[in-house]
Amino acid sequence: MKLANFLFTFLLQVCFLWSGALAQQTEIVNRVETFQDCPVDLFFVLDTSESVALRVKPFGDLVAQVKTFTNRFIDKLTDRYYRCDRNLVWNAGALHYSDEVVLIKGLDRMPAGRDDLKRRVSAVDYIGKGTYTDCAIKRGIEELLIRGSHQKENKYLLVVTDGHPLEGYKEPCGGLEDAANEAKHLGIKVFSIAISPDHLEPRLSVIATDNNYRRNFTATSLIQSPVDTESTIDTIIDMIKKNVEQVCCSFECQPSRGPLGPPGDAGYEGERGKPGLPGEKGVAGEPGKQGDLGPIGYQGMKGEKGTRGEKGSRGSKGAKGEKGRRGIDGIDGMKGESGFSGLPGCKGSPGFDGLQGPPGPNGDPGQYGPKGLKGEPGKSGDPGRPGYPGNSGDKGQAGRPGGPGEKGELGDEGAPGQVGPPGERGGNGERGPLGTPGIRGPRGDKGEPGPQGDQGREGPLGVPGDPGEVGPIGPKGYRGDEGPMGPEGPKGPPGAIGLPGDPGLMGERGADGIPGNGTDGFPGFPGYPGNRGNPGSNGTRGYPGPKGDEGEAGDPGEDNPSRGSGGPRGPKGYRGPEGPPGRPGPPGPPGPDECEILDIIMKMCCCLTHIPLGLCFAAECKCGPVDVLFVLDSSESIGLQNFQIAKDFIIKVIDRLSKDERVKFEPGDSRVGVVQYSHDNTQELVVMGDANINNIGALKEAVKNLNWIAGGTYTGEALQFTKDRLLARFASDKRVAIVITDGRSDTLRDLTPLSSLCEINTQVVSLGIGDIFRASPNSEQLGVIACEGTSYSPGLSVQRDNYAELLDDTFLQNVTSYICREKKCPDYTCPITFTKPADITLLVDSSTSVGSQNFELTKKFVKRQAERFLTAHMPSDDSVRVSVVQYSGKNQQRLEAQFLQNYTVIDKVIDDMEFINDATDVNAALRYVTNLYQRSSRTGANKRVLIFSDGNSQGITRSDIERAVQDAHRAGITIYVLAIGSQPHESNLQALVTGKTTEQKVAYEENHLFRMPDYKSLLQGVFYQKVSRRIADEN
Repeated sequence: MKLANFLFTFLLQVCFLWSGALAQQTEIVNRVETFQDCPVDLFFVLDTSESVALRVKPFGDLVAQVKTFTNRFIDKLTDRYYRCDRNLVWNAGALHYSDEVVLIKGLDRMPAGRDDLKRRVSAVDYIGKGTYTDCAIKRGIEELLIRGSHQKENKYLLVVTDGHPLEGYKEPCGGLEDAANEAKHLGIKVFSIAISPDHLEPRLSVIATDNNYRRNFTATSLIQSPVDTESTIDTIIDMIKKNVEQVCCSFECQPSRGPLGPPGDAGYEGERGKPGLPGEKGVAGEPGKQGDLGPIGYQGMKGEKGTRGEKGSRGSKGAKGEKGRRGIDGIDGMKGESGFSGLPGCKGSPGFDGLQGPPGPNGDPGQYGPKGLKGEPGKSGDPGRPGYPGNSGDKGQAGRPGGPGEKGELGDEGAPGQVGPPGERGGNGERGPLGTPGIRGPRGDKGEPGPQGDQGREGPLGVPGDPGEVGPIGPKGYRGDEGPMGPEGPKGPPGAIGLPGDPGLMGERGADGIPGNGTDGFPGFPGYPGNRGNPGSNGTRGYPGPKGDEGEAGDPGEDNPSRGSGGPRGPKGYRGPEGPPGRPGPPGPPGPDECEILDIIMKMCCCLTHIPLGLCFAAECKCGPVDVLFVLDSSESIGLQNFQIAKDFIIKVIDRLSKDERVKFEPGDSRVGVVQYSHDNTQELVVMGDANINNIGALKEAVKNLNWIAGGTYTGEALQFTKDRLLARFASDKRVAIVITDGRSDTLRDLTPLSSLCEINTQVVSLGIGDIFRASPNSEQLGVIACEGTSYSPGLSVQRDNYAELLDDTFLQNVTSYICREKKCPDYTCPITFTKPADITLLVDSSTSVGSQNFELTKKFVKRQAERFLTAHMPSDDSVRVSVVQYSGKNQQRLEAQFLQNYTVIDKVIDDMEFINDATDVNAALRYVTNLYQRSSRTGANKRVLIFSDGNSQGITRSDIERAVQDAHRAGITIYVLAIGSQPHESNLQALVTGKTTEQKVAYEENHLFRMPDYKSLLQGVFYQKVSRRIADEN
């Protein structure tokens, strides 16, 4: 019994020992297999932003191709055995991003987790907003570090993006360069793969951590640019495998392992393991106490050049420098006596420009002004004038050697002496003890040069040498100190006598003298008579004396048969009584009619406003009041530069409406508003009437300050926002909305209809422009925005290749013309009325003297005449008929239209008229028209013909024209002539208008003859109305 218990216990122990050995052997085998494997961590970073998802139709197609590319890449991640007895194994994961980062799946071992990873990639739905590539890369780095393998050298990121945006907004996670530098610092290799061949290469090059990791890799293939994406996958996998082989097989080659040996004894405690991977970021702890100063470390390697820092703030103003020492004063000359002031001279002629003076001394630094714009590089200055050479001094005589003077001041450094003989070599000194090596300090900056040392002590006096040759004259010395003032010089000779001064003031009157005391003398002896004097001058005429008394009548004189001379003309008499009215004079020419008065008024207005006559009508027209709405796409695919151009376009349209069309944007008149949008709930409204926007200048400034949103594209939601928030404030009957977009709204996410603005009385202009990738706008969406194919009034759909075309002058003019197409213009028309039926013929000159260009102008004038006749007031609808005949030489008459009443038909006939370009025979043309009336004219209708002629006709005399005109008059035809040009044949013109007459009918000729200096004047003003008015009103 005891033996049985012993055997049972022994067997039980053996079983336990054997099971432990087997478990230990299995653990060792597992450890060996794990050591033999060479893991590679590969993480996909996929861009599903708006610029990728909405670039091509159907929307999301590029995202689907990216998912297909990723799944094909995952299928090719197969294990591989290296000759160094290592196995390459794959760990793969993925994320996708836009303005947020979404983890698809963390790192998982392939091929076990392949199907699950592919399923999750296929289920990805695009985000379709902004592009935060820096945040996505940093999240990928985090996944590789936390969930990756121990092999730090085998970590790879595959970033699939289009590189957008190139510029415009601050990336929230530090920027793309910061993310790429962080990956490079941690040893993570980043491959940069473009979404499509049409991408932004500068950004993709920044993402790749090495030039070999870019290589124009592409993930999708467009129809217009097919690309072999399989070569991209194969190339990247081959590069990774080669890199892994260098990392995992970097040790010496060893023979292949033999069969597994028996388990060994338990080993000793192993060495401490390598530090683990960094854990998750913990909560920031409290700041610790400041530690002791550590030893000075060795200088590190020079780091890579960092990115350029932001501009620093302006430094404080520096202190004013010390005032310089005053220079030595020069010797002042003696002051001369001041001379007498000379007389002012005549003003001289202006002299030539003087030479530029030397620059003045620098003033004290002023305060810093605002930074100015960078100026254009200045031109190189002219070289300065060379200075005048100084006069060389006279050679002085050699003086006698003087005695030894006092010890002078230290002289200039002398020339080096002769080299002395070499001294004897000294013996080696004793070797000193070895010093302890000091701690190596950091390399200091290069110091500034120290001050110059003091001069050494004076050496012993040497033996005087032989006198040398006289050296060259030294440079001119510095000016000496000012000497004492010399004695006063002798007094100079007196100057010239000055001019006499002004007379002084009158002195006061002196006192009266003492009265005399003499007596009266006796009368003197009368003198002798003097000689006769010269006759005096004639005295002045005396005044008439008083009238004498009336004398008695004299005897009558003898009769004088001759008539005496007439007396002077008397003064003008008073106005006599009004005489009886005289007989009426002959009738004068008729005064100006309504059309002529209107023409005079137009010319006067155009002269006062300096506007050409042809544009006077347009200048009088008014556009407004009108409400203008701009809906501006601010999504990511637009790009920052294009967004700035779109804002400039809005401001220029507003300026042109204000200046050219004279639209008044003010309360109670025209108004304007701007809505910018991107994805959901990102709309921003700028409109007149808001706070701080009380005039058009403030609104334009607010438009300039709009910031690019750079998100998705929800155009339908933006149009509904415009309808609810903006149109409710604009109650005008005339509204125009201009939608500026690339025509690629995310209709899968935004279900709001694009025809929101069509439901109200608004003209919608959809302006589609190619985006930053030069992709054409979506014409289908642009048509829906412009209300095309709906029951509402259609607007206008316009497409442009790039945003720069928005600022073209012609395009801006077309936009403003469309906004103001319904102008309120004054009615400058003088209506015409027919009181009875009329048949009118327009006889057009088509000869060589007219010319083809003038013939085209004549056709436009003829169309206006026909339109006026057929749209005039008339007794019935068929009262007026119009014919058109063109003529040139003999037998060259063409009946283009024969008494028609439909203007549309006549308009087409006139457009199809061809220039004959031959001789001129107006006589034959008039006879042709006379026969036409005799054949086709109605009884009782007025027969009138307008002839285009300057009177010149080959081989035709005045009498021939008179006979043809008289035949036309007998047929009841009234003739009107339109003469164009500065050299008409006056005699023939008179014959065409009046026929053969014995007396001149001035009034008749003026009513039936029209003159114009050139063909361009036919279409200016109201001349065409004047002609039709004359023809219609005469009965």
